[in-house]
Amino acid sequence: MASPALDSPWSSWTSDSFCGSFNIHMEEENPADILPVLEDPTSSVSYSHNIPKPPPAVPGKTYTGNKTIKRSCSVPKETIDTWDKLFKQGYGADVYILDEGRSYIPAHLSVLTIASPVLGNFLQQSKVKDGMRYIKIPGVPYEAVYTFIRFLYSSCYEEEDMKKYVLHLLVLSHSYSVPSLKKVCIYLLEQGWLTKENVVDVLQLARTCDAPRLSLICVRMVVKDFKAISSTEGWKVMKQVNPALEQELLEFVVEAESGKEERLKKREEKKVYLQLYEAMEALLHICKDGCRTIGPRDKVFKGSQVACGFPACKGLETLVRHFSSCKTRVPGGCVHCKRMWQLLELHSRICNQPDSCKVPLCRHFKEKMQQQTKKDEAKWKLLVSKVIASKDALWPISGRRSSLL
Repeated sequence: MASPALDSPWSSWTSDSFCGSFNIHMEEENPADILPVLEDPTSSVSYSHNIPKPPPAVPGKTYTGNKTIKRSCSVPKETIDTWDKLFKQGYGADVYILDEGRSYIPAHLSVLTIASPVLGNFLQQSKVKDGMRYIKIPGVPYEAVYTFIRFLYSSCYEEEDMKKYVLHLLVLSHSYSVPSLKKVCIYLLEQGWLTKENVVDVLQLARTCDAPRLSLICVRMVVKDFKAISSTEGWKVMKQVNPALEQELLEFVVEAESGKEERLKKREEKKVYLQLYEAMEALLHICKDGCRTIGPRDKVFKGSQVACGFPACKGLETLVRHFSSCKTRVPGGCVHCKRMWQLLELHSRICNQPDSCKVPLCRHFKEKMQQQTKKDEAKWKLLVSKVIASKDALWPISGRRSSLL
């Protein structure tokens, strides 16, 4: 069943360049039997003096200068069917389009010229025999040529033929500057037609036919599944005939891998800063409110107390217990104690109420800050800023605001 052309959101492309894969040949006949275009007695030029003048414009508002007239158009199905019928029946045809198998498709010079000025230009230069013009489109299956010419008449096509010959039609639409057909071909290719086996071929064709969006989609697909695509036959052929493209794709893959590693590294860093932020909340919670069996001296806790909602509290409790009983508590003497010293110093740099703070050594580290070098101070400031910034990732998860600031 015939279907109208799909309206895709992609912009139109126009180009006067031609794809080298499809060369246009005028059908050669006996020169004695073929008249030049300008000498053809049946040519439409001979009727130019009989064409009546156009009727006067319909009365109404006219606009001049930079203003444009707004026009609306609604094409009913009957009109589309009429043009499709005109093509299929070939009534009054004055052009024969030939394929490799010498099969021909009747068409109309005026229609083809309006639908594709590029094709019309070739037809104007073609030879005329018995009032008919002949042009050959080699290297393209008959069905693809038929679908292409039919689309020029009514924008109709058989979906099965469109999908089967979409690559041929993409080249034809680009070579003969038919943007509407080009949009349909690109839309079909983008909507799941690409595979690991054909993506390299489609990429090369997309670049030849000036389809940047389709080219970008192909490149992303190659980068995403490089291992499988690089072992296909299409990649091997491309490697031989277009080594520059292979080098370009390899650079894209390397760049993508580097970016992936960088993103993983940043994700891990954010995770560490988030854990430090949670540790700061848990430390303040333990020293101020107490948690289960550890906390301020003025509070007694039962073993059956409900589990704490602070993620880092359990691990921090173990670290606090070790710190309180370790005999080598000095910094550098014990790995666990050194970590506790760092957490206490980090808290003191975040805390803005050192006089009333119940976290041990808070005021001590505040005074120690004044004796540090500018280099150490800069490192701590950077760490504090990243830890505080990580709270934005914690809020959607925990649903509670920070009590550190």
